Amino acid sequence: MAQNDLVVVYTTQGAMRAEVIKSKLISAGIPAMIKAESQNVIPMTVDGVGKAEVLVAREHAQQARELLAQFD
Repeated sequence: MAQNDLVVVYTTQGAMRAEVIKSKLISAGIPAMIKAESQNVIPMTVDGVGKAEVLVAREHAQQARELLAQFD
């Protein structure tokens, strides 16, 4: 996936939740990746440090958002 073809479909604080979301998307056949500000051993954030975004290809963005809406 080229960087400019990626769309953020989910933002959270901490990579653990992002990994769960990524796994749900991949299980549904939607390739996904995580962009995280930091990869800490301790899953905590302070003032937004540790923000993680789940990204998918633009062509899968709508499908990914619909799938994730079922889990919120």
